[in-house]
Amino acid sequence: MNQNLYVVLMAGGVGVRFWPYSRNSKPKQFLDVLGTGKTLLQSTFERFLPICPQENIFVVTHEEHAGLVRQQLPTLHEDQILAEPMRKNTACCIAYASYKIAKRNSEGVIVVTPSDHLILKEQEFQDVIRKAADQGRAQDKLITLGITPTRPETGYGYIQYHTEKAFAKKVKTFTEKPELSLAKKFIESGDFVWNSGIFIWGVQAILKAFHEHLPEMSEVFDEGVKPRLDTPGEKEAILSAYSQCKSISIDYGVMEKATNVYVCLGNFTWSDLGSWGSIHDISPKDENNNVISANAQLYDSRNCIVKGSPDKLIVVQGLNGYLVGEFGNVVIVCEKDKEEQFRRFVNDLKARPNSNDFL
Repeated sequence: MNQNLYVVLMAGGVGVRFWPYSRNSKPKQFLDVLGTGKTLLQSTFERFLPICPQENIFVVTHEEHAGLVRQQLPTLHEDQILAEPMRKNTACCIAYASYKIAKRNSEGVIVVTPSDHLILKEQEFQDVIRKAADQGRAQDKLITLGITPTRPETGYGYIQYHTEKAFAKKVKTFTEKPELSLAKKFIESGDFVWNSGIFIWGVQAILKAFHEHLPEMSEVFDEGVKPRLDTPGEKEAILSAYSQCKSISIDYGVMEKATNVYVCLGNFTWSDLGSWGSIHDISPKDENNNVISANAQLYDSRNCIVKGSPDKLIVVQGLNGYLVGEFGNVVIVCEKDKEEQFRRFVNDLKARPNSNDFL
C-alpha cells in the first residue's frame, strides 16, 4: 500500500438529472442507486481501501451533507470530511483538498474522483490507478483517466491523445459531449477515449497548475487559507475563500489550458450514472427491455424504468422509453432519455410555493 497516495472523493453534487429520486436532502451519491445494499459513496470509498491508507482518504461535500458522510462512512476522522460552505464547482473543491493534503505531505500523489460513478472489474481499475500514481510521483504531470469507448456516446466528454506506447499518453484535445456524427468519427479514429473525470497528480504539480492557470484562486488560498488550515480558524477561512473564488470546473480552469496533461487508459466497465438512461443501460431488464424495481404490471411497454414502493401497485400500458416512478411525495411519468427535461422540471418547481417540499 502506498503511504504517499491520497484520495479525494468529490461528494458535493445535487444530482438534478436524477430528480425526484435524488433530492437536496439526500443527493444520489448518498443513495443505493444500484440496489447493492451500499450507497454510491460507500462503494467508491471501499474501492480505494486496497490501495490507499484509510486515513489518507478525504471527502469534500457541501456542509449540509457532512452529517450524511459521517453516517455513511463512520470510520472517517472528522478532519477527513471537508465541508464546503457553498457550491463553486470542482476547481474550488480540488484546491481545498490539495492545500489540505500538501500541508501533510508535500510529496503526496492525489487521486481525485467523483463519488457517484459505477466501476466494474475493480481490480483492473486499482491496477490502473497504481500505475498512474507512479507516473504522478515525479510531480510534473496532470493525469486524467480515459475509458476505452464501447459506443458513440453523446453524453460524455472525449479526450484525444498522442498514440505513443507510453502508459501515460500526452493529451491532444478535450471535447465536451459531441453530436452523434462527431462521436462516431471519434470512435472510428481510434485515438479518443471517454473522459472519466478521475484525475491523478502530484501535490506540487496541481498547486503549480493553480498558480499558473487560476492565479486569483491560488492567491486566495495561499494568503487566506493555507496559514489557517488545521486550526480553529479553518472554517472561517474557507468561507471567506469560497466567497471570493469564481465557480469554475477543473476541466475549464486547468486541464484544457495546461501543457503537461496526460491520459492513462482503462478498459474496465465505467459509467458516470449521470442520468436515468445510464441506469437503464446497466440494470437487469425483462424480456421487453424494461427495468422494474416496483410492484408493477406492464402491458405493451418496452425500454422503460418503473420504480416505486412495494405497497403501491403501478400499472403501465403502451409506453416506450419512459420513466414511471413514485418517489415519496412525487410521482413522475416522462421520457427517461431527455436529460435536460429534468433540469427544467426542477427549475420550474423552484418558482412554486413550498417547492422545497419536493426538491
